[in-house]
Amino acid sequence: MTTAKGAEGTSRGQTPGSVPGVCPRARGEGVVAAVVGLAGKIRAAGERIEGERQLPAEIVADLHAAGVFRMATPEAYGGPELDPMTQARVMEELSAADASVGWCAMIGVTAGYMAARVTPAAAEKLFGGENALLAGQVAPLGRAEVVDGGYRVSGRWRFGSASRHATAFMGGCLVTENEKPRRGTAGEPELRVMLFPAEAVTVLDTWDTIGLRGSGSHDYAVDDAFVPADESFGLFAAPLLDRPLYNYPLMFTANHVGMPLGIARRAIEEVIDLAKRKVMTTRKLLREEGQVQEAVARAQGKLGAARAYAYGVIEEMWRTLTRGELLSERERAEYRIMLIHTHHAAKDIVVAMFDTAGTSAIFRDHPLDRLVRDILVICQHAVVQEKGYRPAGRMLLGLPPGDPFF
Repeated sequence: MTTAKGAEGTSRGQTPGSVPGVCPRARGEGVVAAVVGLAGKIRAAGERIEGERQLPAEIVADLHAAGVFRMATPEAYGGPELDPMTQARVMEELSAADASVGWCAMIGVTAGYMAARVTPAAAEKLFGGENALLAGQVAPLGRAEVVDGGYRVSGRWRFGSASRHATAFMGGCLVTENEKPRRGTAGEPELRVMLFPAEAVTVLDTWDTIGLRGSGSHDYAVDDAFVPADESFGLFAAPLLDRPLYNYPLMFTANHVGMPLGIARRAIEEVIDLAKRKVMTTRKLLREEGQVQEAVARAQGKLGAARAYAYGVIEEMWRTLTRGELLSERERAEYRIMLIHTHHAAKDIVVAMFDTAGTSAIFRDHPLDRLVRDILVICQHAVVQEKGYRPAGRMLLGLPPGDPFF
């Protein structure tokens, strides 16, 4: 295991780099092909995924074998360090098969991004195993009291997706010293992300929702757990590995767009399949109805536009980062606009396909029932809620975003 020299943080955590080379998209074709091959098995497990509210162990094993969870693992640590476009394609294929599988894959891939922010020893300890899988979130809902060699951490966090299969967890914390918040040079509170081995974490059975039921996104908690200093990192600090994939702190959310695109594609496919079989009271097939033809065409056009916009924005960001440059304010604003737009365009498509299918879609055994529920839950995620348009719009208008996550 080798290390790379870090860089001084600038512009909200971005770091300029020496551009060690672009990760060619061809390196991910094997992963894409593997998940395409798993689609049938994943679809067949749909009822079990819903009923058990978690992924079956054999599906998790298949994802590990396909290299899904290691897509963002640094080359320095033996990983493929795949570009964000390829990661999004993988999420698209998985989510078309099952949204909960796509969601858990998206969360699990985050381990690679976190590995780039801690020391090699910590990365090896927490993410070095063949079946390493990270769960959790970075929101600072815990407390980390400074002690000799690290921190004593207590807290409870929500949305621990894939928690039943995780080998490590992360949780954002407010750092305290002598039980008082520790502050930076500008007076801001110090926020750090803590990493925990699974045995230090208690998973609480709280995930009972209308959609993404199989993601197992339970609450999780730690109580007075010791975290060594090198198994944590500053929430807005520069990565220790100076590479394009890690030099923009929100890049780990880029593959998020694959999920709504995959779900929307599946919804269109389900209506096309239904329309070839469903006989209307007029004794005509559903596909012979003019409004159905128009609805499917509109949906396909909307999906194509959203997909082109999503990948176009990510590719532009990737070109900037691989040149060793910082993202401009316009690029950062457009990135968030793209994330929000893609999700809500997909929601519109899925709802339109649900309407087009008529009463066939209201039964639990029809895939559109679950597709609607899943896309509604995904669009509730804080990163893609429509209120995020406001700070993005402020940036386009030359104003500060007013949001530290921009």
